[in-house]
Amino acid sequence: MRVMYDEMVAQFVRVLHKHGITGDDADLSAKLFADASLEGVYTHGLNRFPKFIASIQNGSVKVHARAVCSESYGMLERWDGLQGPGNLNAWICMKRAIGLAKQHTVGIVALKNTNHWMRPGNYGHLACEHDCIGLLWTNTVPNMPAWGGTDAKLGNNPLVAAIPHDEGPVLLDVAMSMFSYGKLEKYKREGVLCPVDAGFDAQGNLSRDPAKVLETHQVLPIGYWKGAGLSLALDLIAATLSGGNSTCQIGKLPVETNLSQCFIAINLSSFPDRQALKRNIAATLEDLQASVCREEGTAVHYPGQGMQQVRKENLELGIPVDEGIWKSVLEA
Repeated sequence: MRVMYDEMVAQFVRVLHKHGITGDDADLSAKLFADASLEGVYTHGLNRFPKFIASIQNGSVKVHARAVCSESYGMLERWDGLQGPGNLNAWICMKRAIGLAKQHTVGIVALKNTNHWMRPGNYGHLACEHDCIGLLWTNTVPNMPAWGGTDAKLGNNPLVAAIPHDEGPVLLDVAMSMFSYGKLEKYKREGVLCPVDAGFDAQGNLSRDPAKVLETHQVLPIGYWKGAGLSLALDLIAATLSGGNSTCQIGKLPVETNLSQCFIAINLSSFPDRQALKRNIAATLEDLQASVCREEGTAVHYPGQGMQQVRKENLELGIPVDEGIWKSVLEA
């Protein structure tokens, strides 16, 4: 089943109005959800929307709160999300980091007390639209064991690196687990195995079965001990810079809220050799794409490249949706 983009946005806006998010904020929030699905990140678009509404209903998201600056240190600012909607808070903070970068070449906003930011690639796109490199990450509730451990002590702490490119940004958007929980839930609904090992089953064996991994909450860190170490480092940096909660502290709360996030923008327009930098990026990507995939025999793609074609197709034909989830939105 496919749904046209404008219809999806309109339904999101309608439901948001019912739950107290109105005006430009509702329009932006709806667009961020729909854009995720439009570009093929279905787990954090439509599929995530009912969970967002549930977080409003359980009180973890304060619909009228928005992030505010609490401390300023020149190119770095601390902001307090006041438990507002995570996607709106993230948009505000990424825009502010870009504004600081236009003043200082580098801008950093560290955010505390916020909620799940939905699809972080949206904010990487925003940085690239202003000719900035974007580096941003968040911590989460404990949902991943450290390598060698059996208890979830780390967050899967997604990281985005976005680099402007004339033919479409390089957009790396990855969790520190082999698969995000949203992706595991998608595979489970579809009744398919993960393409590679995703985590551990109840017997402690590596498994590609999403249902078994979701049951144990023992997801596999990317790169084993390297992913676990990177998760810990991202968590500590975000919590330290923002003065907010670490994953350990978030895990003691009744629900996942009061997260810590970091937004860094680097203004490439500040550099006098900007055109040379563009040529270097283009040459590097061209060299990468000259490689041939071992299995498919097609050209290698850089991160984010495929989104442009997915976006074009979904605008023309409509966005593929899970019928059950779409029905729940229509009935909300």
